[in-house]
Amino acid sequence: MVTLIDGSEASLRKYLAALPGVDKVGADQRAAMLSTRSIKTTSKSWAIDMAIRMVDLTTLEGADTAGKVRAICAKAVHPDPTDFSVPSVGAVCVYNDLVKIARESLNLNGGSHIPVAAVTTAFPSGRASLKVKIQDTQDALHDGATEIDMVIDRGAFLSGKFGLVFDEIIAIKEVCGNRAQLKVILETGELTTYDNVRKASFIAMLAGADFIKTSTGKVSPAATPPVVLVMLEAVRDYYLQTGMRIGVKAAGGIRTTKDAIKQLVLVNEVAGPEWLNPHLFRIGASALLNDLLMQRMKAASGFYSGSNYVTLD
Repeated sequence: MVTLIDGSEASLRKYLAALPGVDKVGADQRAAMLSTRSIKTTSKSWAIDMAIRMVDLTTLEGADTAGKVRAICAKAVHPDPTDFSVPSVGAVCVYNDLVKIARESLNLNGGSHIPVAAVTTAFPSGRASLKVKIQDTQDALHDGATEIDMVIDRGAFLSGKFGLVFDEIIAIKEVCGNRAQLKVILETGELTTYDNVRKASFIAMLAGADFIKTSTGKVSPAATPPVVLVMLEAVRDYYLQTGMRIGVKAAGGIRTTKDAIKQLVLVNEVAGPEWLNPHLFRIGASALLNDLLMQRMKAASGFYSGSNYVTLD
């Protein structure tokens, strides 16, 4: 592994200052061009199944209940209970106080292979002391989370306190150790520029993130194609520098099969086909899975099924 910085704030700032800027017009145009790509019927069937495998089936509402989490976990294992050829999803993502229920429910439904992802570090704001953020993460790990979705301190980042953001990610990564993968949420809708998205992506990767994630889903805009493109370019460039492949999670605003397939095209064309698997690309969503299931039925039978065929989440 190539070491790009020595861990000091000075070396971090020097590295970030040397990053090439993002051509906003070029990024917007390329993302728009790639979104017009169409795929053949046989490829679409593959893409739908791949997208299902990439879904982090998510519920992050203040009104979440144990019953809702149990229902989502059953759906995560068998998205279509009438067709066991439908693959399981990539993970179930919940608040950390519901991790234990999610883990138990997945195991009971034959989903011991499906990770539970917990949002921690004072999600979605990130406004808490590091002590609180560490405890938040430890609680989730104790209850069975094997993926941690942490939020960065956007206020610190926008104030130029890059070292603080970097150090907090390192601290949470140390808590995760070998027990869990770390996804770092940038909240790109609050970072304002593509250059900031690129810098935040590199800070997260340099600090040990296993994934970089667009957003909490609570701020708009979220996983826009140009933002995802910038992040995919970042993980590609980081791989070329270090030989390490970091994953990307697109979350927020991806609701239809067409949206999901656009994401897969971006992954293939920007980062490369090596990223076209759930170990390196995820889609954080809830309503998306229903549309993927209905489009899958259409591809298999030639007919659309009514929305009452799928569960309401």
